[in-house]
Amino acid sequence: MSHALLDYCLAREDWLLRFTETLVQIESPSDDKAAVDRCADEVARELAHLGGRITRIGATTAGDHVRAEFGAGNRQVLLLGHIDTVWPIGQLARMPLRREGDRLYGPGVFDMKAGLAIATLAVRAWAAGEVARSHKLVMLWTTDEEVGSLTSRAVIETEAGRSEAVLVFEPALPGGGLKTRRKGCGQYELSVTGRAAHAGVDPEKGVSAIGELARQILAIETLRDLEAGVSVNVGLVSGGSRPNVVADQARAVIDVRAPTQQMAERVDAALRRLTPHIRGAGVVVSGGFARPPMERTAGTTRLFDLASQVAGDLGVSLTEGATGGGSDGNFCAALGVPTLDGLGATGDGAHAVHEHVVVSSLAQRAGLVAGLLTRLTAA
Repeated sequence: MSHALLDYCLAREDWLLRFTETLVQIESPSDDKAAVDRCADEVARELAHLGGRITRIGATTAGDHVRAEFGAGNRQVLLLGHIDTVWPIGQLARMPLRREGDRLYGPGVFDMKAGLAIATLAVRAWAAGEVARSHKLVMLWTTDEEVGSLTSRAVIETEAGRSEAVLVFEPALPGGGLKTRRKGCGQYELSVTGRAAHAGVDPEKGVSAIGELARQILAIETLRDLEAGVSVNVGLVSGGSRPNVVADQARAVIDVRAPTQQMAERVDAALRRLTPHIRGAGVVVSGGFARPPMERTAGTTRLFDLASQVAGDLGVSLTEGATGGGSDGNFCAALGVPTLDGLGATGDGAHAVHEHVVVSSLAQRAGLVAGLLTRLTAA
């Protein structure tokens, strides 16, 4: 069965490449609703043509999310990904879609429009099969993943809660490996207040918010534990008004990544315990973890083992690994739903000008996913 599904996908490799190219050519930055809706229109049109039952989930501050349902039954498997990219309108002119040998270059091709095309072909192959099924498939393609999934998180969690497994079509690890762990992602803002004074006439009457912030940054850096996988980065600093004025305000924005919920909670608690070092200064910490960690659970392990069995039937060795970046799969895994990530394209350069996918791997990936879907939904 696995070989038949792979053959089906390989026979439609040209279609897969054309669909990928079409999506790349429709620029879809997260912050441009009209643009990302145009790409969502194309996705919805193609899925409807394939027999999907389409629901558009409207959003005012983001593009419309697309839900497509295939098959029948009360049990479901969720295929998850995003339509939006980090690239602004006009990037295609600066970074044109082009093929060089076995590589297809273009903005958003790796993260993650080729992943959408892979999932679509896999579902085509699954639907064409003759195996009795006990599940339906639900595709959910969102439009604000690159900016925090603020309008889509509730929808994602609702669909994940209805599902027995979630397959995420974010890019693969180098060499095609799947992602069974992701760090949780947090962002905090440290706001410091002081008291302004003339820096030359009476500096003793001032309380330097910048001086306080410098001390706080030194304390914050002690929370980093790279061996354990905890990163804490003060990435943005501002403060003061003029060189000859003791600063009465300063702020820092801090990125935090942690591989487990326990570690995330420990760093969160430490940040919220920060207190002033300088008398008269004030310190306020806001923010938190927007994406919980995706931990490697027993359910995820079983999913990976099943994918490995399918790969083995096809003569392919499948690897797994972790990444420091977050995805919408984090939300699903945090609910306890078995979640397998990185099922999208093999390539390189996410968010970079050399972004590309390996063309020869696309149909093979679709065949692997089709085999996994068939096993997950077999009656």
